[in-house]
Amino acid sequence: MTTASDSRPLVLVVDDEPMNIKVLVDLLENDYRLAVAKTGHQALQRLESGPVPDLILLDVMMPGMDGHDLCRVIKGTPRYADIPVIFVTALADAGDEAQGFALGAVDYLTKPISPAVTQARVRTHLKLRQARRVLEDYSHTLEAEVRQRSEELMARTREVVQAQDVTIRALASLAETRDNETGNHIRRTQHYVRILAEALVAHPRFAPHLDGDTIDLLFKSAPLHDVGKVGIPDAILLKPGRLTDDEMAIMKSHAELGRQALLAAAEDGDPHRVGFLRFGCDIAGGHHEKWDGSGYPRGLAGEDIPFAARLMAVADVYDALISRRVYKPAFPHDKAMAIIREGHGTHFDPAVVEALLAREDEVRAIATRYADPDTDTNPDTDTT
Repeated sequence: MTTASDSRPLVLVVDDEPMNIKVLVDLLENDYRLAVAKTGHQALQRLESGPVPDLILLDVMMPGMDGHDLCRVIKGTPRYADIPVIFVTALADAGDEAQGFALGAVDYLTKPISPAVTQARVRTHLKLRQARRVLEDYSHTLEAEVRQRSEELMARTREVVQAQDVTIRALASLAETRDNETGNHIRRTQHYVRILAEALVAHPRFAPHLDGDTIDLLFKSAPLHDVGKVGIPDAILLKPGRLTDDEMAIMKSHAELGRQALLAAAEDGDPHRVGFLRFGCDIAGGHHEKWDGSGYPRGLAGEDIPFAARLMAVADVYDALISRRVYKPAFPHDKAMAIIREGHGTHFDPAVVEALLAREDEVRAIATRYADPDTDTNPDTDTT
């Protein structure tokens, strides 16, 4: 006899012989809640209308729906599929046991049953099922925790990315407000850098450096290439004419000023938050270096020039060529490309020049799309 508050495991006994049912009930009733069924169809009714049992003791030889048929239905029903089924049978043939195991049974008891063996096997399989439930509950809890932590990490990542974007925009805007020739130069050059990087993804010298995240950071960091101009006096930065040699020397210092400022910010902050500034350091400090070592500020050459700076060097020069300056008109696209080709292997990394040539149409489209409103940038019309 059980009560509604009885928390003992529930065992369903299915057998068409009343004597066999009585033997099992007498043996198990002190330790477990029990339900009984005399046919396969009656067992299904018990399963559908009552609580789901924790274990089923199932006779094999029954009229109508035998034990094998019932087991097949149980294991094919998701709600009952994980209930352990122990066959109770007078059959001792190995083939019958193999068939039962193939249907999903977990064990066999041979009639006449041994009370000690029956109690031990029922107890063992109930413990195994309880252990599986504990593991499943733990797994679900762990999955929920992982989902929560993942969502928190994603939110944190979005915050970091937003902080990066705000920082870059603020620094780039600071440089832009100091330079009356900038216009859409920042926007164009960052798109050129992305195009060049994407063109070089499969290049053996660039492939180790370029993945999707790196290309995104290059795109975001490109606007910092002239951030060092904030340290150049207005009299030089805004001079409406060619600079003297001394003034040019001061102007050239913007590359190192930018590199040092961004390097200090990167080293002083949390590396997980400001590590992206290192691309800005490379771009700001190296985009005026030349492949043959004749550039500034450090006279780096070849592979010693950071790869991000080599991309920016081509992007920056191309845009300067198609843009009007106080000392020159805006060159048309074809002339700018001819000048870039002349710098192949001397001013510029040959691979980057080849990437520009391969993506020439895309670069020209960006130049046109983001042309300055006052036509200071004119990639299509020859104004020389």
